[in-house]
Amino acid sequence: MEEKEKIVADGESYEIDYKEAIYIGKETKKVTFQSLDVTNPSKFYINSAPAHHKFPTKKITQAEAEIVELGALETSNHRTIRKLIVNSIVETCQVQMGMTELKTGSVWNTMPAHSHDRRMEVYLYFEVPDNQSVCHFMGQPQETRHIWMQNEQAVISPNWSIHSGSGTSNYTFIWGMAGENLDYGDMDHCLIKDLR
Repeated sequence: MEEKEKIVADGESYEIDYKEAIYIGKETKKVTFQSLDVTNPSKFYINSAPAHHKFPTKKITQAEAEIVELGALETSNHRTIRKLIVNSIVETCQVQMGMTELKTGSVWNTMPAHSHDRRMEVYLYFEVPDNQSVCHFMGQPQETRHIWMQNEQAVISPNWSIHSGSGTSNYTFIWGMAGENLDYGDMDHCLIKDLR
């Protein structure tokens, strides 16, 4: 990318590159988005939740992300998790956000599946290749449902619902959470053999 895109929050300008994030705090009055290449306009994705405390606006680059490698090619879920907006990286009131990229040959994300009693979660699937899809699983572990997701589509999972997906190819997704705690590891895991 020759030039970075810009986000302006209350007059303060931030250059944003592909797959970077910015946390914009409570009481920010005006936010604008600028795509510097009008022939190839950028796409911005927003997660938002009510805030009860004001924290400063901060940009998070991929290099600043907390990176976790999980899974294995043998179980079709080798993936890189980039935690961008989490309390170990930036002061955040309620929103958490990051990105998971599946390696070539892997199709399962978030397996084994889990739920969060104290947080909801939303997935935005992207980098899904043309003519490919992701089957997103949700619902209670004993009675799951699925929905077929296409490139650049999002799905919301309430706190009682699992969230997991399997694609016909590898892909990337942005996960965003909001709720009453910021403990990333606060999950109720479901054994694979117990899913129905």
